[in-house]
Amino acid sequence: MAQPGTGTTTREAIRTAATRLFQERGYAGATVRQIAAAAGADPALVIRHFKNKELLFLETMHLTIDDEPLLDVPVEVLGERLIDLVLGLDGGAQGVFLALVRGSNEPEILRRLKDTHEKVLIEPLRARLSGPDADIRARLAASVAAGLLHSLWVARDETLLGADRSTLVTHYGALIQHVLTPPLSGARPAGTPSVAGSSFL
Repeated sequence: MAQPGTGTTTREAIRTAATRLFQERGYAGATVRQIAAAAGADPALVIRHFKNKELLFLETMHLTIDDEPLLDVPVEVLGERLIDLVLGLDGGAQGVFLALVRGSNEPEILRRLKDTHEKVLIEPLRARLSGPDADIRARLAASVAAGLLHSLWVARDETLLGADRSTLVTHYGALIQHVLTPPLSGARPAGTPSVAGSSFL
């Protein structure tokens, strides 16, 4: 089998192949032999450079969101901005998200998934909030956004997939906004759950 010329090019070829195959097939579906074949390398070189498949997965699967758009808008429209940002994620982000979810039965990958959820969704929201319940409000809002990604990318909800983007931004944005800036106790619509101890920002 033809080998790339240097250790650096071999490593990069393996990383590139692994990124594509993990996104396409998930952690369990992409084998070391398949990754090596796609990289034009011997399987032993995958182990030499990355120790094992799990470490290779963790090195190649990173999900990030530019949080600047969440910092330059009034808090009162933060819900819609977050959903618009989430819906604008590209196919690469979808592949990483799916790979992390599908591989989450592995403890280290589960930790990466939890860390990604914390850093990508919760921390940027919490940075915009104040009050003793800022953390729980950020986590509730993040769970709504993550739930939308799950519905679109994992469950493949046909109704949501077929919905107009502006409709999703409006409705999901309102759900998140209600958590981020909840109405005063007693002023909320009947039947709307409250967040205990919530306060205006």
